[in-house]
Amino acid sequence: VLFQHIGVTCLETVIGFLLGTLLGVAVAITLWWSKFFSKVAEPYLVVLNSLPKIALGPVFIVWIGAGPVAIIVMTLAISLIVTILEVLNGFLAIDQEKIKLVHIFGGNKFQVLTKVLLPASFPNIINALKVNVGLSWVGVIVGEFLVSKAGLGYLIVYGGQVFKLDLVMTSVVILGVAAALMYQGVVCLERFILRKNERRFLN
Repeated sequence: VLFQHIGVTCLETVIGFLLGTLLGVAVAITLWWSKFFSKVAEPYLVVLNSLPKIALGPVFIVWIGAGPVAIIVMTLAISLIVTILEVLNGFLAIDQEKIKLVHIFGGNKFQVLTKVLLPASFPNIINALKVNVGLSWVGVIVGEFLVSKAGLGYLIVYGGQVFKLDLVMTSVVILGVAAALMYQGVVCLERFILRKNERRFLN
């Protein structure tokens, strides 16, 4: 039974983590690509970034309904804005001379994105991934506190209600281990990509 609860929480976390990262990078690319969209979206991003995302949990539950989807959407909302801002800042910090050089040699905007911006922003993307690991777990656990009937967050709430401290502590320890393993997964991904790029450069 415990493994079933672990599986539910891990699945919700991974889905929310991947969606938040992929959508965040996609929106950051769109903001860089379109100056008009960037100007329109900037004030909304500032407002959304200042909002306490956890407080929006009840709103998501009312809109979407109680269930895994609401938990995943809450996780997505927590990690999305951080990813957008981190990746976009990486794009905007690129030396403009490099971009001009690509244009001089006949490169188009897509080539600037794939050959200059994304490789140069790799540290920002990895940082966003590392931050999103923690945020995704927070989003899922808070969501499970509110609506779930399964998962580690539910076990923590249930254990507190029936005064089973061992159940609460076991769930907390498992959460810590799972979050650490997920973070190490991102670190391993970073090392793998760096080694691959080093080999390509040497060849």
